[in-house]
Amino acid sequence: MLKKELKILLTAIMFYTRIPVPKSTGFSAENLNRATRYFPLVGIIVGGSGALLFIAANLVLGVYASVLGSLIFMIIITGAFHEDGLADFCDGFGGGYSKDRILAIMKDSRIGAYGTIALILVLLSKLLLLSEIGLEDIPYVILAAHSLSRLNPVLLIYTSKYISSEKSSKSKPVGMKGSITTLLVAILFSLLPLVFVTWIIIPFLIVIQLLILVFFRFYVHRKTGGYTGDILGALQQLSETGFYLSFLIVKSVL
Repeated sequence: MLKKELKILLTAIMFYTRIPVPKSTGFSAENLNRATRYFPLVGIIVGGSGALLFIAANLVLGVYASVLGSLIFMIIITGAFHEDGLADFCDGFGGGYSKDRILAIMKDSRIGAYGTIALILVLLSKLLLLSEIGLEDIPYVILAAHSLSRLNPVLLIYTSKYISSEKSSKSKPVGMKGSITTLLVAILFSLLPLVFVTWIIIPFLIVIQLLILVFFRFYVHRKTGGYTGDILGALQQLSETGFYLSFLIVKSVL
C-alpha cells in the first residue's frame, strides 16, 4: 500500500515538476489520475524550495532581488508548467470567439500577445506583492500560496468536465476526477501550510480562493463548458497571485 502511494506521489512530481524521479516510476494513467491528490503537496515542495531560497538569498541580497530569485527558482523547478498554461489560456480566450477556436489557439505552441502580456503582468504582480509583504512573512506566504492555489484546479476537476480538441498537436498531462479520498487528501495538504499564517486571516484567504474558483469556473464554462490542462494551469497562477494580493490586503486591514 505504502509503495503504491509512493509511486503515485512520484508520478505527481514527475508530471508537475522537473524534479528527477526513479525510472521505475513509469507511466500509468490510473496513477496520474490518483496523483491529483498530491497536487497541493507538490505545491508544498515547490513553495518550500522557493521559501528556503528566499531566506538564503536575503542573507546577502535585498528583498526585491531575493523574491525575484525565489520566483525564478520555482519556475525552473516546475519547468514553467503553469505559466505556460496561463499564456495559452490568455491567448485562447483572448483571441478565440468559439469553443473550437479557443481550444485550437490554446493547443498552438506559439505564444501570442495576450499570453505575453499576461505572463509579464502576473510575474510582475508576484514580485511587487511579495516584496510588499512583511519580511518575516514572505517565506510562509510563498509556501501557503503554492499549496492552497493548487487546490482550486483540483476542485475545478471535481466540479467540471475535461474537454479536448482531437486536432490538437500539443497536450499536457491532466489528472481526472478520482475518489472522495483523493479530494480529501488534496484538501488536507492544501490547508496544512496555513498553520504558519496568522489564524485570524485564514478564513478570509480561503473564502477569497473559493471566490476566485467560482468566478473563474463561471467564465470558462460560459466559453468552453469545461477545463483543459491549460485552463487548470491558468487557474493555479491566478489563485497564487490572488493569494498574495488578498494576504496583503487582509493583513493591512486587520
